[in-house]
Amino acid sequence: MSPTAVRRTALAASATALALLATACGGSSDDDGAAAEETAKTEQSAPAEGAAASAPAGKTLTAAELEKVALAQADVKNGEVATELSADDQVAKDQVSTSDKACLPLVYVQGAVAQGEPAANVQRSWQGQTEAPSESKGPDGQEMTDIDVNKILLNVASYADGGAEQAMAGLKTAAEKCAGGFDTTVGSDKMRVTEVSGLGRLKAGDEGLTVNLGVATGGDSSGLMKLVVVRKGATLATFGAVNLSSMMTGAEFEVPSEVVDAQVAKLG
Repeated sequence: MSPTAVRRTALAASATALALLATACGGSSDDDGAAAEETAKTEQSAPAEGAAASAPAGKTLTAAELEKVALAQADVKNGEVATELSADDQVAKDQVSTSDKACLPLVYVQGAVAQGEPAANVQRSWQGQTEAPSESKGPDGQEMTDIDVNKILLNVASYADGGAEQAMAGLKTAAEKCAGGFDTTVGSDKMRVTEVSGLGRLKAGDEGLTVNLGVATGGDSSGLMKLVVVRKGATLATFGAVNLSSMMTGAEFEVPSEVVDAQVAKLG
């Protein structure tokens, strides 16, 4: 993939984080790294005090109402929430195409594009990192630190007339039909999804699912992206998650549950 394609598939991390990942040395104590790792493994996290009230169940929300129930910085203890996507992360629906139209819903989730025709939708991004002592040593035997960078692109959309349920059904169908992979184009950038796997039920909201995307990154290399989708009433929250190390190695990673839990809690 080209550098632009990488950014548009939510791989962008801050220059500081990339530098830390490249050097992976020094700066944090073992206690700090262990604490960060423990935080990353936390399975439940309530929104911080003072966060906006949750959405009324089943109501079709306006854009202004969605802004109040979409993820905010106060809702998470770790990482940074952006209320507007960067220029590199922004993707218009008409810029996205796939070799099989049935697979479009999967790319929409990954790019924080709303499914179907929502009454309104808003976007968010979250980026965070954890640090932990590395098992390897530096060239002079010094202690090393492993840096783990995660990024999530979110879309929170509200629908009328059963649109949210239809969107969930379409996503399940896409995951099943596109298991063998597909080609996708975002703007002028092309990407090969080598496989779609891991379709699973998530116990959240009224309906929830998870999907894994294997992505060709050059030669015989492949990376891993994860999608999480939760419906609560007429509102659909989608999460396109990447881990920088996993995109380089294809290794398994966990979607930061704190982010998903915090957003779902605000949906009522």
